[in-house]
Amino acid sequence: MEVIQMQYPLLISTLALAIALSGCTEPLEQSKILPTDTEHARHKAPYKPGDDIPAMAYIEHQEVYNPESVIPPQCYTKTDGVNNPCYACHQSYHDDKARPNVMNDGDLQGDYAFSDLGLKNHWKNLFIDRTDLIKGISDQEITNWIEQDNYTPFIAKMSKRSDWRGEVTPLKNLAFPEKAFDEQGFAHDGSGWVAFNYKPFPSTFWPTNGSTGDVMIRLPREFQTKDGLYSRDVYLANLSLTELAVKGLEAISVPRISEHAVGQDLNGDGKFSDITHIVKQAHYIGDAETELAHMLYPEGTEFLHTVRYLGVDEQGKIYNAPRLKELRYMKKHNFKSKREIAGSYYREAKEKEFEKLPVTLYVGDKGVNNTFGWMINGYIEDSRGELRPQHAQELAFCNGCHKTVGATYDQTFSFARKVEGAAGWGYINLKTQKDVPNLGEEDGEFLTYMSRVGGGDEFRQNQEMLKKWFTGGKVDMQKVQNAVNLYELITPSKERALALNKAYLTIVREQSYLFGRDATLVKAKNVLETVDDSQAPLRQDKQFKWDMQLDWSKN
Repeated sequence: MEVIQMQYPLLISTLALAIALSGCTEPLEQSKILPTDTEHARHKAPYKPGDDIPAMAYIEHQEVYNPESVIPPQCYTKTDGVNNPCYACHQSYHDDKARPNVMNDGDLQGDYAFSDLGLKNHWKNLFIDRTDLIKGISDQEITNWIEQDNYTPFIAKMSKRSDWRGEVTPLKNLAFPEKAFDEQGFAHDGSGWVAFNYKPFPSTFWPTNGSTGDVMIRLPREFQTKDGLYSRDVYLANLSLTELAVKGLEAISVPRISEHAVGQDLNGDGKFSDITHIVKQAHYIGDAETELAHMLYPEGTEFLHTVRYLGVDEQGKIYNAPRLKELRYMKKHNFKSKREIAGSYYREAKEKEFEKLPVTLYVGDKGVNNTFGWMINGYIEDSRGELRPQHAQELAFCNGCHKTVGATYDQTFSFARKVEGAAGWGYINLKTQKDVPNLGEEDGEFLTYMSRVGGGDEFRQNQEMLKKWFTGGKVDMQKVQNAVNLYELITPSKERALALNKAYLTIVREQSYLFGRDATLVKAKNVLETVDDSQAPLRQDKQFKWDMQLDWSKN
């Protein structure tokens, strides 16, 4: 297998060379630029200075558009020194020496540690007003669009490709979760995927800001079997032990498990019985002989994450639409010890110190290696709405969150935010969750976030959230605390949901993901186009320590 190391050099544009040699006097029409088949389209025409070069042209010309794509759009938020969305990702944990994540990047709340190239905001989709672009899309058209299943035909297509070397992850009826999973989240098709109920990360993943989604976990086959035979009791126990390990807990509630079936005393009472809680073990059980590792997943752990359109039913209620915007996949292909992980963080810090640009290890069809033991892959809609493999440049974006960020648990987010114990096994359901606080906090996490950010999204431009939960420019604490559940707190109205779906569809038709995937309705005002790194992003008194793990005793 060919492994290509993509280290982005200073931009020497092949497009610029084409412009210089061009005798072209008329810019290409947009309809001629957009690909009708993203696997075969070729942008061969040169461009003139000032042309609005489409994203796919950079890919077809093998030109790196954004060497700093690991810096997500949210990092360019105009904070005015006091509005802090940065704390949710950038953290320091000086009091937890056992924590494998030693990034300790909380200082980035007070420092723009960008390269010279990173000072320019390349996410130019943020600065497009899509009001006129969505006028031609009717409510019925967008409703028909989001109700289509684009996952099943994608899997059928990829399964037949003899040249494909990446993963294929079939999960029957994934487009329709009520058919795909049982009450405890286990996939009906026997694939081993298990959905879990978790609290969405603030605030990009809130439905009110553009997308719904879900996450499934799968442990290797030996974690599902005893003496070679599948056992749901064994699998449930190992999934729960994984939760114990990743969250650093000593005990946890579980759906009813038969200790007779697993052949092991899991609750430490010295006898075999049907149990509803387990305590930490030295090893995983059944045919797995792996030791539990503090805040780390076992080797072979897989995650499947769908990013979906906002479904809107006849009553105007929001749900996870069948159509996927993206299908994201991670696999822990190589277990790294705490010491080895620390070495990876050190290497990253050293490269940054020597002012080297980010490195993405692209491994062909398998996606990208984040160098922390995980392989990451992703699939996204082509201009016709069919899922396609993401290009290396598009995948590099994934490393912004799943590589060196202080908030993560073993380079992941969602599982550490799972509703704790037995109640968390089952498909994501915002109506069963309240706004519980983070560990060490008193107020609800989303209330705290809105208070610190000054809005219902990082950019403080979600007018619906501002009108609903803010008074006089400040969050209405009592009103937020009285919200019945997370659904009431972070889902949009029917009108906003349809508008956001339409806005994203325009990005799909443009295939402009390199310019940003955030479906903003109007031009962002609270976002920097160029960063002045001589000024601190935030005042010292507006910087915070925070743990994204939650205190579920308050649910």
